[in-house]
Amino acid sequence: MAKLTDFKQWKFRSPPNYAELPIDENPNYNEPVAVKNAVFSKVPTEPLTGKLHLVCVSDEVLLDILDLDPKVAETEQFVDFLAGKYSPEGCLSVSHRYGGYQFGFWADQLGDGRAHILGEYVNSKGESWQPQLKGSGETPYSRFGDGRAVLRSSIREMVASEACHHLGIPTTRAAGLVVSDEHKVWRDKTYSGMARQERAAVVLRVARAWYRLGSFEILLKRKEPRLAAALADFVIKHHFPHIDANDDDKYVKWYSEVAHKNLDMVAAWQGLGFTHGVLNTDNISILGVTIDYGPYGFLEHYYEHYVPNSSDDMGRYAFNKQPEILLWNLAKFAEAIDPILSEKDKGKIKEILATLEGYVRNKVLKTYITKLGLEEIQDGDDALVKDLLEMMQITTSDFTCTFRQLSEVDIAQLQDPEKMELKWSLAKVGKAKDWLKWVHKYTDRLQKENVKEDTRRQRMFRVNPLYVPRNWILQEAIADAEKNDFHKVRLLLDIFKDPYTMHEEAEKLGYSSQPPTWAYGLKLSCSS
Repeated sequence: MAKLTDFKQWKFRSPPNYAELPIDENPNYNEPVAVKNAVFSKVPTEPLTGKLHLVCVSDEVLLDILDLDPKVAETEQFVDFLAGKYSPEGCLSVSHRYGGYQFGFWADQLGDGRAHILGEYVNSKGESWQPQLKGSGETPYSRFGDGRAVLRSSIREMVASEACHHLGIPTTRAAGLVVSDEHKVWRDKTYSGMARQERAAVVLRVARAWYRLGSFEILLKRKEPRLAAALADFVIKHHFPHIDANDDDKYVKWYSEVAHKNLDMVAAWQGLGFTHGVLNTDNISILGVTIDYGPYGFLEHYYEHYVPNSSDDMGRYAFNKQPEILLWNLAKFAEAIDPILSEKDKGKIKEILATLEGYVRNKVLKTYITKLGLEEIQDGDDALVKDLLEMMQITTSDFTCTFRQLSEVDIAQLQDPEKMELKWSLAKVGKAKDWLKWVHKYTDRLQKENVKEDTRRQRMFRVNPLYVPRNWILQEAIADAEKNDFHKVRLLLDIFKDPYTMHEEAEKLGYSSQPPTWAYGLKLSCSS
């Protein structure tokens, strides 16, 4: 199908499916209010003002999801769309109501405080997607916020969304990003009391839907069980259509899928060194995709207690705790839907919950042995992986590059110090006192599965990336973008279309080399 080159012809489905759900239409949309008996609030966007710059677009999202020729991005109308100025035909701008547990404590109503779902687009493949602007103005859920996002956080969200997709992590996507020269907002990004003005930006995100665990938690807390049942039935109908609406076990099957999809997602995170940073229940998608990229981080050297979020003083959301936190969140989700369950359903969900810890443990282990070129879990694999990670932690070896460089050398070279020195991260882990002992165990394990050397390396190349969006790489791109030089942001989007293959310019910039000293310990805040 030919892609649209005239953005005026692009339109949403009208009405969108989500119009079946209750929408609050309080005209005082930009005043904080405790919304009741609604899933959404009808809220217009508040456009960015001043001179606008198109920072970047994802050609793939435009082409493959939105049926748009990337040349559309060069038009004034598309830039106005990103800035919240232009509404295509069929637009129904809403903000979603939800609550959530933040750092383990109930935070009551949260909701889309600076985001607007614009409508539903059904593409040429028959897929339904919901474009959403983030940073597009105040809503009833803004609380004490101004409804805006700044350039640095928007770049981080844009790049991570696309990078994670190509790394194989289930995720929302990002289509484009615009920034204003004159529209400024105040931010204290280090919470030091030293706020400064930053330029406002808007990112266009796309997802099949934006429902979260917290979408149901708020209905439990506000005692709205009928709406909870209606929302659950709606989500099953439109997003889990293979579950029969007349099945007595429909809620049990749905819960099981939500749980397993999210645990599959966190296993993918662990295998790639991704740390979300803010795993509150309102940041966990019902669809099992990564959502809301805030103070996230990819591991530099391996450190199991890595925390990228400067607000997480207790390390609740540390890298190694992510599977455990997902289990906690899923238990809270079971509580949230409890009022709509039969006694029989409750018993079955309790049984499912009892199996989830073992499921995610095996899923994470399977992820790691796959990174080592193996296929089937066998006795001793847990120790094989654990021993390698412990050596990496002791020697401060790079997480991404250690696994990648294991893919690049023959197994025999792992016992040759001179060969190891040619690979900067392997050279570090190779200095661990038990390294040779581990290599022998690894070699025996490969032989036990009869894995040939070329097969091992081919398998490992497929799952061990050369590049990930490290915070220091993003920081360099952000620094340039603050001066309206968007080359590095666009370059990152290009590199992360294939993060498993060497990219000439990425190599020149050192993106697979040892990170600079200042990269270690880099932390982010939730100020965005």
